[in-house]
Amino acid sequence: MKVKVLIFTGYGINCEKELSWAFELAGGQPDIVHLEDVIVNKSIIDNYQIMAFPGGFSFGDHIASGKVFANIVKYNLIDKLKKFIEKDFLVIGICNGFQIIVKLGLVPDFDFDQKQTASLVENDSAHYEDRWVYLKAVNKNSPWLKDIDEIYLPARHGEGKFITADESVLKKLNDDDQIAFKYINPHSDRVDYPFNPNGSYDNIAGILNPKGNVLGLMPHPEAYIFKENHPRWTEGKFDNEIKGLKIFENSINYFK
Repeated sequence: MKVKVLIFTGYGINCEKELSWAFELAGGQPDIVHLEDVIVNKSIIDNYQIMAFPGGFSFGDHIASGKVFANIVKYNLIDKLKKFIEKDFLVIGICNGFQIIVKLGLVPDFDFDQKQTASLVENDSAHYEDRWVYLKAVNKNSPWLKDIDEIYLPARHGEGKFITADESVLKKLNDDDQIAFKYINPHSDRVDYPFNPNGSYDNIAGILNPKGNVLGLMPHPEAYIFKENHPRWTEGKFDNEIKGLKIFENSINYFK
């Protein structure tokens, strides 16, 4: 049987179809379901092994990006999500989805208490960034990151600067191997703008929960699933490059 993927939509989410296509190409069986339908029938979650929070502009990024969507989930579904994660099922949040799961406290979630200890805030450039970025996978144990070293992905966000509540959170992320991806400069050890497109602390582009089964990242792996998505694909040099599709293939193969 195919691995089933629940993809949330509604209230300004707009990357659900790209994400669904990526999971389908990876061999999964994705369903796009409105958040309210899941709230009305919480048992829907029991039919899935992977849960995905796509990118977009939920509730117009009012108050803070992802905050309103996160609060609705928190006050209606947090117990179901906690059990889902405890079963070693997989959760991913991309861009606005990352903002949502950070504000839900699903990552980094050091003590499994869903306490928010990090956030994504306005880019240092003070404007929307739409560019491709180089990433290095830091954690090598998460099922999402198997056999990934470096990867090139598009980023598109206005509030993508990763920050932590204090230095101790940043230290613990490093010490506990919960950093999924960091922005890198392939030409230098200096990772200045635009290689770090938002000013994120420690060049962090994505993080994990302690078990490694919940991943949040700002760049969009679902937007690089064919070589033709690459901005320089006509140069013919990128056929063998690791694409964003690899992340989704890893998640499906985890259950196989």
